[in-house]
Amino acid sequence: MSNAPHRFALLQRLLHWLMAVCIIAMLFIGVGMVSIVAPTYLPLILIHKTLGVTLLALVVIRLALRRHYSAPPLPADLPPAMKLAARLSHQLLYGFMIVMPLLGLGMLWAAAYPVVLYGDIRIPALLPQSDRLHTLLWNAHVYLGFAFFALVLLHLAAGLFHALIRRDGVFGTIALLPLRNRTTPAE
Repeated sequence: MSNAPHRFALLQRLLHWLMAVCIIAMLFIGVGMVSIVAPTYLPLILIHKTLGVTLLALVVIRLALRRHYSAPPLPADLPPAMKLAARLSHQLLYGFMIVMPLLGLGMLWAAAYPVVLYGDIRIPALLPQSDRLHTLLWNAHVYLGFAFFALVLLHLAAGLFHALIRRDGVFGTIALLPLRNRTTPAE
């Protein structure tokens, strides 16, 4: 008998969906920030910075929970290439969730901008002021942001594929509410 869970733990599922909403908001706020030159720019930056740092903390918690609780196994009949794609895409998603906020912080530090979050919480600069480094980090943050967005869309498509086409229970492992596995007859 296997000790592998059939679903992610409730806390893992809650964090997944909370972070999904926040990440999608971050991506749209980021696009809005680079396309707006108006008084709404500064509040967007404050939200983006605060949410980015919050997401960085949440992904660390999420990784600890994943290590503690593990993850449900993928269906045995899933082709090896799809299992590999699932594993690699999740590693990339976690990588982006860590790298993107760090790039954003580095970009702000290199520009000598104070990193002030809500409630006057300040994060001290860990990088020296450098226009060259700021430009490099800004470009990396922007272009990797688009790659992150594409990966999020791919992840969403894969989730819908499992939920609506394969109906193999994979989506049910992360769904907030239990779903019936439609590939097996009801008992």
